[in-house]
Amino acid sequence: MHRRTALSVSAALLVAAPLLSACSGQARPGTAAVVGGERITTSALQAQVNDVRAAQNRSGQAAAELIAQTPNLERQKLDSILQSRVIDKMARTAGVTATEKEVEEERRSYVTENKGDEQFEALLLQKGAISPGQAERFLTNQVLLAKLTAKYGNGKLEEPARAAAKALDIEVNPRYGAWDVQQVKLGAGDTPWILQRTAPEQPAPAGA
Repeated sequence: MHRRTALSVSAALLVAAPLLSACSGQARPGTAAVVGGERITTSALQAQVNDVRAAQNRSGQAAAELIAQTPNLERQKLDSILQSRVIDKMARTAGVTATEKEVEEERRSYVTENKGDEQFEALLLQKGAISPGQAERFLTNQVLLAKLTAKYGNGKLEEPARAAAKALDIEVNPRYGAWDVQQVKLGAGDTPWILQRTAPEQPAPAGA
């Protein structure tokens, strides 16, 4: 199997199907998104971004390259959070869970196939902009998606994903883009007024 060595974005397993209704863009100040009536705050999102930037800066000579590869890190991390919420909802509906033991076994498999913890964490950071502290969420997603695939069948997650996403009624603050209902991910959106008034995120100095 090549599942563990070629890290895949969770959304790829949800496939390109119309999953979520268009967001209203009426998020309150300090809110990055609202999912199932629950706020994802901008501070919580920024904490994830900071974790990734700190991990990138610890990467020595590779730091500058890693930072340059993730110019839209805020959007990327919010996209990951939203996908995880959709997966969680699908799992609840299907009655499947990811136990601590299963997540730990998943980690051991990745570590073994990537020849060590350090190499596994480096791969997560390089391929998915996932810090070591965010690895557990990634692993949990993989366990849940494997169980969902086993329940519904290969390539048959579209309908349960659509139902889960509609139930969550996701709204995204337009500063982070617009939810693309076809691709199940955040797109750049069409917000020239934000581009005029909001300076783009500046990469942290490599030596910070």
